[in-house]
Amino acid sequence: MSNQVAIRTQNLTVSYGAAPVLWNVDVEIPSHGLTGIIGPNGAGKSTLLKAVLGIVATAAGDIEISDASGRRLVGDQVGYVPQRNSVDWDFPTTVLDVVMMGTYGRLRWFQRPGRREREETLRALETVKLLDFADRQIGELSGGQQQRVFLARALVQNAAVYLLDEPFAGVDAKTEKSLLEILRGLRDDGQTVVMVHHDLARVKQYFDHVVMLNGRLVASGATHDTFKAQTVQQCYGVPGDSLVTIE
Repeated sequence: MSNQVAIRTQNLTVSYGAAPVLWNVDVEIPSHGLTGIIGPNGAGKSTLLKAVLGIVATAAGDIEISDASGRRLVGDQVGYVPQRNSVDWDFPTTVLDVVMMGTYGRLRWFQRPGRREREETLRALETVKLLDFADRQIGELSGGQQQRVFLARALVQNAAVYLLDEPFAGVDAKTEKSLLEILRGLRDDGQTVVMVHHDLARVKQYFDHVVMLNGRLVASGATHDTFKAQTVQQCYGVPGDSLVTIE
């Protein structure tokens, strides 16, 4: 795993109204790794991703996103896969059109996607095994297929950093395995992958690095050093071995 830092937050605080959701979070997420963000419901996991992306305003603190060379990243250089339940799946558009939206960030004003963008879109659909569904309306897809559509949209950005908000929620075991293989491939190709995850039983199997949140940062580091019964208890407020076999 790389010693370089892809995402760094310092004193990060995010509030919804008067109540802070994240408080003074200092965290460093390494480049070229697969990082899981875990914690109980309401811990601020999704909020951390949205703060990094600039989707939600921060009350205090600094955020830096960098590629392997240390170059600051903004906008389309960071891929994002939102929670599936946050998307309007009744919107009348096709799978091809949704995935092609991932190319818009590098087009000029009023420029329409061309042959290159279409070819990249089709390759991304082939990667997620949805090429045969290119002309299907997104609302006609299963939950796992919808999740793969949004992963494909992120893939066509050819980003250095990918942020995913519970990409395995509501998908079957076969789809989860397929998605994980794609994410591991991104990591192995040198990209940084960060995802919110809820299944503690899979943490040690899936992630190189883990960030444990519960409003504040509980622990962060290499999974084999950080994901311990003691830190799980600190994070969730109950004995770690009652949630998952850690050691």
